[in-house]
Amino acid sequence: MKKISLIVGILGFAVVGCTNGVKSDNTATNTNNKATNISAESLTSPNKKLQTIGVALGDLGNPFYNAVQKGAETEAQKIGGNIRVNAVSSAFDLNQQTNQIENFTAANTDLIILSAVDKKGVKPVIDQARLAGRVVIALDSAVDADVDAMISSNNTQAGEVACQYIAHRLKGQGSVVILNGTPMDSINQRVSGCEKSLSKYPNIKLISKEQNAEGTRDGGLRVMSDLLTTFPKIDAVFATNDQSGVGADLAAKQARRKEFFIVGVDGSPDATKAMEDKDGVFAATAAQNPAGMAQKAVQIGNDIIQGKKPESPNILIPVKLVTRENLSSYQGW
Repeated sequence: MKKISLIVGILGFAVVGCTNGVKSDNTATNTNNKATNISAESLTSPNKKLQTIGVALGDLGNPFYNAVQKGAETEAQKIGGNIRVNAVSSAFDLNQQTNQIENFTAANTDLIILSAVDKKGVKPVIDQARLAGRVVIALDSAVDADVDAMISSNNTQAGEVACQYIAHRLKGQGSVVILNGTPMDSINQRVSGCEKSLSKYPNIKLISKEQNAEGTRDGGLRVMSDLLTTFPKIDAVFATNDQSGVGADLAAKQARRKEFFIVGVDGSPDATKAMEDKDGVFAATAAQNPAGMAQKAVQIGNDIIQGKKPESPNILIPVKLVTRENLSSYQGW
C-alpha cells in the first residue's frame, strides 16, 4: 500500500507539474501583454514629459522638409524642458526610412513624426513602433497603418482655391491644362479639388489632365514643352506642385509663349521667386504651411503623451492662396 501511495503521489505530482507548466505559459503571455500595456501607459500619462522627438523625412535638401524640421524644433523649444529633436533624411528610400524608424523605436524615442516615402511599405515598422509604446504621427503623407494622428494640408482645398482663382481670372471662359503628378493621395485630392471648381464653369474646357510631370522641375519642363507643341492656345495651367509649375514656366520662356498663366501648390521659395519675375507666367500658388504642420504634430504628440487624445486623429491645415498681388505680405517658409 505504501508503494501504491508513493506511485499515486508521484503521478499526482507529475500531473500538477504539467498543469502548472500550461499555466506558466499563459502567465508568461499575460505578463508580456501587461509589459506592453505598461510601456504604453508609461509613455502616455499626466506625469510623463516629452523628452525626445524623432522626425523621419523624405529629403532635408528640399525646402519643404527643412521647414518641417524647423517647425518641430520651434515647438519643442516652446514646450521647454530641453526636448531633443533628431531629424533624419531618407532620400525617399523606403529601406532607409524603415531603418531610421526602427532606430528611433530602439532608442526609446517618445514621439516619432514621419513623412512616409511609401504609404504601404512603412506599415510594419509603424506597427512595431506603436507596439513598443511609441507615439507615432504621420505628417503630410497618409499611411496605410494605424497611427496616433495624421496631420496634412487640406489638399482638396488647395486644388479648389487654385482653380477658383483660374476661373475668376479667365472670367469663366478658356482652355485649362492640369500638370498632374505622381499618383498619391495628396496629388489626387488636388486634382479633384481643381475639377470641382472648374466644373462650375461650362465655358472652361479642361484640355489635358493626365500628363504626369512627376512633381519635378524637369518633369514640368518636359510635359509643358509637349503640351505647348500640341495645343496652339492655352489660357491657364494648374500645376499640382510648385516644382512642376516652375518647370512649366521655364518651358513657356523657351517657347516664347505668354498667353497663359500658371498656378501651383506649395508656396515654396522657388515659386515666390518665379512670381517675382515679371517676364515669367507663374501667377499664384496655394501655399502650404510645413512648419505649422510640424508644430501641430509636436503639440498633438505632447498632448497624447500626457494622456490627452485629440478630438479627431485626422487634422487638416488650411492653405492660403498667394498671388503676385499679395506676395509682399507672404512670409514664406
